Amino acid sequence: MASTRLTDELVYQVRDGVATLTLNRPEKLNACTTAMYDGLVEAAAAADEDETVKVLVLTGAGRGFCAGSDASERLAARVEGKKAPGAGGDLLRPVGYFGRALYEFGKPTIAAVNGVCAGSGLSLALLCDIRIASDKARFGAVWVRRGLVPDVGATGLLPRTVGLDRAMEMAFTGELLDAEEALRIGLVTRVVPHEGLEAAVEALARKIARGPSVAIALIKRGMRRSAPGDYAAQLEFESYAQNVCFGTEDFKESLDAFLEKREPRFRGR
Repeated sequence: MASTRLTDELVYQVRDGVATLTLNRPEKLNACTTAMYDGLVEAAAAADEDETVKVLVLTGAGRGFCAGSDASERLAARVEGKKAPGAGGDLLRPVGYFGRALYEFGKPTIAAVNGVCAGSGLSLALLCDIRIASDKARFGAVWVRRGLVPDVGATGLLPRTVGLDRAMEMAFTGELLDAEEALRIGLVTRVVPHEGLEAAVEALARKIARGPSVAIALIKRGMRRSAPGDYAAQLEFESYAQNVCFGTEDFKESLDAFLEKREPRFRGR
């Protein structure tokens, strides 16, 4: 097994044709920093270029898959009109720029959802071709709790996956769904006992990895072409909408409430 720690918070491994990228910040339920998002782009590029890699698995360490973006590292800076640390100098880069690394990835991808999957974590799971969930997993389009809109393509990916009405309800309320409800509405492909998640994902990934990789890549490309929507255009809209939200009093109030451990008092401005 080849193992590379891209950062202290991101681990990339390759074994038997399966690359596994693990979000490794368990004490924060794998809430992502900018360095983690940039590392995800780097790992996806490495896996796409590596001819020995046939499948990419995305998962999280500890109790969470990914609780979204780190509020203190990525969002708090927005209140002061700053970029998130390490965001670089490209003013035209969409808010969810890193999502394209998964959306455009040419090989099969599997999300092994081991726990909380919320915000941009939900987007990362939706970007994967298949989602296998632990029975302890929970899912939430929680952006509205911060006075924000879904991003990383979720405004298109979520309704495409669960239907427009269910996507609207999830995004309007920010409520968490358990694994069985996620399965019922088609948000996940399969639910397995928590202790059997790793084995179930490994078995599926190896089965796909043993298949005809050229045909499988073309199957993925063909099915993606049949799906409605333009992911790049979705990112552009979300960037516009998110930047509007970043300038609202409600967004600042949501961060104050988060830090003070209370419910936010939104005022619609």
